[in-house]
Amino acid sequence: MAAAARKVAVVGVALSDCGRVDEATPYALHAQAARRALADSGLDRSVVDGLASAGLGILAPVEVAEYLGLRPTWVDSTAVGGSTWEVMAAHAAEAIAAGHANAVLLVYGSTARADIKAKRRTANLSFGARGPLQFEVPYGHTLISKYAMAARRHMHQYGTTPEQLAEVAVQARANAARNPDAMYRTPITVDEVLSGPMIADPFTKLHCCIRSDGGGAVLLAAEEYVADTAKTPVWILGSGTSVSHTTMSEWEDFTVSPAAVSGRLAFERAGVTPADIDLAEIYDAFTYMTLVTLEDLGFCAKGEGGAFVEKGRLTIDGDLPVNTDGGGLSACHPGMRGLFLLIEAVRQLRGEAGDRQVRKSGGRLPRLAVASGTGGWFCSSGTVILERG
Repeated sequence: MAAAARKVAVVGVALSDCGRVDEATPYALHAQAARRALADSGLDRSVVDGLASAGLGILAPVEVAEYLGLRPTWVDSTAVGGSTWEVMAAHAAEAIAAGHANAVLLVYGSTARADIKAKRRTANLSFGARGPLQFEVPYGHTLISKYAMAARRHMHQYGTTPEQLAEVAVQARANAARNPDAMYRTPITVDEVLSGPMIADPFTKLHCCIRSDGGGAVLLAAEEYVADTAKTPVWILGSGTSVSHTTMSEWEDFTVSPAAVSGRLAFERAGVTPADIDLAEIYDAFTYMTLVTLEDLGFCAKGEGGAFVEKGRLTIDGDLPVNTDGGGLSACHPGMRGLFLLIEAVRQLRGEAGDRQVRKSGGRLPRLAVASGTGGWFCSSGTVILERG
């Protein structure tokens, strides 16, 4: 008889220095985040036998392991854009549950902002005109224009308004105002979002994520390690992954993201429903991503996302707090932001979020959270359901 699968918990989380970090290297941010996450867990680094990393090239987990002084026997370098870390968390949880690893460290660091300011040439996410993309690149398609086209289709098909999209940015900034680590904290209005410089119709500047430096780390461990950890465990209840397209002409419906699949799988495997969720951390490189992902995860029906995000629903004190740290629109966005979603969800479930802490009726701490990352231009999705121990 096969051994029962082990339960898996997030036992340590941490951010590196974030925002404006002009002097550090990406490796230094990896190391800083890793040390902080291990300290947060209370576990010794000797228990770490798995490492997941991406963003530094094809040898990322090997180079990062060497830099950190680790010799893991399980590694993952899956790179599918912003959803990378939710996908890696799913892989790591499966490996730990099966006994292939005991404790897996997910770690990331990027100096995306500092590199641009210093005019440094670095490995980046520029997509060359090879393979399927060769048919779009000559026409000037940019990543933001792909998102803008999808947003415009949703507006045409369902009547979603620019004001409703702007509400996403306004409420993200309201959450960031309560986060001392957020890069931008000054409140903004719908009118200010709409009147900003146009970047790609319908997105003005404030519809778009910021660019920052920063990194983070998440440590997952098998249930038998939990007794030795320093903090309340946050259990991984279920996860799902999905891919959709790279060529826009191969995307069947611009109003449906791959979160419709990853979310359904995650909820089914967790044995919970969207109605059970206390807060959501959702990838928000652009305002439309938040709106359509909420639909696809099942928090509202398809086409009702515009009305759903109105009236402060997404704020810390709203019906469904979303991106409680301020998200990529206001807090930080150093590149593949999916790891930050997991970190913020864990901090909220532990009750460690300070002034931005979500409280439910009666002042209770949240019990269930969802983190859902999106990669590319709705090319990939990873969704993880988390529960406070």
